[in-house]
Amino acid sequence: MPPKKSKADGEEKAKPLTTLASSRVTRSMDSRTRSQTQQNGAKAAGSATKPVTKKAKRKNSAIETGRAKKGKKEEEVEEPEEAVEEEVEKEEPEVEDPTRTKIVIEHCKQCNAFKTRAIQVKEALEGAVPGVTVSLNPEKPRRGCFEIREEGGQTFISLLEMKRPFAPMKALDMEEVIEDIIKKVK
Repeated sequence: MPPKKSKADGEEKAKPLTTLASSRVTRSMDSRTRSQTQQNGAKAAGSATKPVTKKAKRKNSAIETGRAKKGKKEEEVEEPEEAVEEEVEKEEPEVEDPTRTKIVIEHCKQCNAFKTRAIQVKEALEGAVPGVTVSLNPEKPRRGCFEIREEGGQTFISLLEMKRPFAPMKALDMEEVIEDIIKKVK
């Protein structure tokens, strides 16, 4: 609706327009940052706003309470000086030793069945054959791949481009596969 026109003859003067601050307050105008509320809370302790409460203290992690499974991380946390010494010792054997046999297990990350079989083979080989180094996925693995090979040499088992449900890999008898690899490595 348009505003009323003032009369031209000047008999009645128009009321002067005054702008009043709007008393309407929206939620966005009322919001404040945490630091602003803390400052206001410190200045006016008895104000109507909610007092800032501290969050509940975070529970200790399993490692701190001693409930975690014994693993590498916990050993490093408990004994940092010894861990540094062990790291120095580990760096020396990493230099390529021609007498050690290196075996690479490449397993797809698509399904945990690959991972469990790869770990099973790794543990069995390290336990049965002295002086063998087994590495899992030193490079990005191929999709649907489960391959066990000697680095730069013989391939023991190679299952490539498998589709779900990974029947060729699940049909393997892992005990026999591990025995065959141990015989070939020795």
